[in-house]
Amino acid sequence: MSHTNNEKAFLIEALQWHLDHGVDEAVLNEPLDRTVPPPMPKAADLPAPSKAGPAVTAAKSNVLGFQEALPQSKPAGEVMGTAQAIVQANKLAADSSSLEELSSAITAFDGLSVKKTASNMVFCDGNPKSKIMLIGEAPGADEDIQGKPFVGASGQLLDRILACINLERTSDDAEKAIYISNILNWRPPGNRTPTQAEIDISLPFIERHITLIQPKMIILCGGVAAKGLLRRSESISKLRGTFHDYLIPSELGGNGQPIPAVATYHPAYLLRTPSQKKAVWADMLMIQERYRQILS
Repeated sequence: MSHTNNEKAFLIEALQWHLDHGVDEAVLNEPLDRTVPPPMPKAADLPAPSKAGPAVTAAKSNVLGFQEALPQSKPAGEVMGTAQAIVQANKLAADSSSLEELSSAITAFDGLSVKKTASNMVFCDGNPKSKIMLIGEAPGADEDIQGKPFVGASGQLLDRILACINLERTSDDAEKAIYISNILNWRPPGNRTPTQAEIDISLPFIERHITLIQPKMIILCGGVAAKGLLRRSESISKLRGTFHDYLIPSELGGNGQPIPAVATYHPAYLLRTPSQKKAVWADMLMIQERYRQILS
């Protein structure tokens, strides 16, 4: 089937639109046009009316051939509810006394459905002896493949930003190193934003992670990380530009001592909105000055 130049341009634009919105994986081997309506059933195929009235069955067929499933109880243990998942996540996190145990606990945990669609669990990168811990929201496609946080285009930009204040994830010097992780350890399908339920379930793991690292400062990249860990509802534009006191919950090892935390724009956002690099540079200078005070 041949296409005109206009048709080809339209198809390319449609493909680019999907890529821009994170649709980078095919779920079927062959393309499926979902705009085509299903075939209308023939009169002979429709069930004969019952004199006793319609029977209640597990599914009802409508005239378009779709099925409307009636509510049914889920088999016990088939799906873990959010409340149950949070309880289990808290227990697993609290019982982890090392980074290795925490990584194993997250890998074994089945309370997050995104685990089923991700390729790898993304735990951390950088020097665990670092005095600064940077936390993002969730892995992207490149991170999912490599099993490390911030390794794609946004990660490369992050490395350049941190280098401007003499920080790098590969440094053996704890005072010049940085340690990186995410609230979610599994990539959401299509790089979508994590849901509130996914954030709530994942918080015990990242908060125990902070306890084990014991950083002197925390950098929160993006609104998901900032609002989730600071328990705030304001936008990232209102949360950035100042330091906040972050407290680790006592049940996850918190000692009541606040950790200075600063929120800043996510590097992926900067790739889409370069005009905000000026704001991030101001945040980095603020971080550098506070870090000098901590080290002195």
